[in-house]
Amino acid sequence: MFKLLYAPASPYARKVRVVLDELGQADEVELVHVATSPTAPAAEVAAAHALKKIPALIRPDGCTLYDSRVITRYLDARAGTQFYPESHLWETLTLEATGDGIMDAAVLMVYEGRCRPEDKQDKGWLDAQWGKIDNALDALQERWMSHLAGPLDAGAISVGCALAYLDFRHGERSWRMGRDLLDDWFAVFAERPSMQATRPV
Repeated sequence: MFKLLYAPASPYARKVRVVLDELGQADEVELVHVATSPTAPAAEVAAAHALKKIPALIRPDGCTLYDSRVITRYLDARAGTQFYPESHLWETLTLEATGDGIMDAAVLMVYEGRCRPEDKQDKGWLDAQWGKIDNALDALQERWMSHLAGPLDAGAISVGCALAYLDFRHGERSWRMGRDLLDDWFAVFAERPSMQATRPV
């Protein structure tokens, strides 16, 4: 049986769990909840992931897979490339990278608050990270809505999990302001059973 090292609050792990649910593979994977952090990685995470991160998918018949994009691509290949369709693969991968990039910046903002004393935190650096998110959100609203409105793929799943993480950790930043189309899309996406089942508590 597969094992997934994860934490409920991780948007990257959530993306993997959503894909598992959407592909009907959730019953094939044992979820292993780990308490880990950049400054104090859990021993099981360090043993499974060369960079001491989550998620990591431990396979019974091969090497452990890590980086959420690698894991989701692998899971999708097992199911017949439903979420990485060849007909628009590069668009899907670019949209997935956009969603993952939003997660990257949002997680770094959280780490700045958790891992540095308050008097050492860099407001300019935090604002720069939000600037990346802000720009990516504008791009989604202006250029990617037709793709998001199409058949579900890995790009849309990444964006959905990224927006959910913004609500979870950065709700005070009001990402929806001036982005009604993106807000409307996310309101529908967030009601998917896979998203409801993976909500962090």
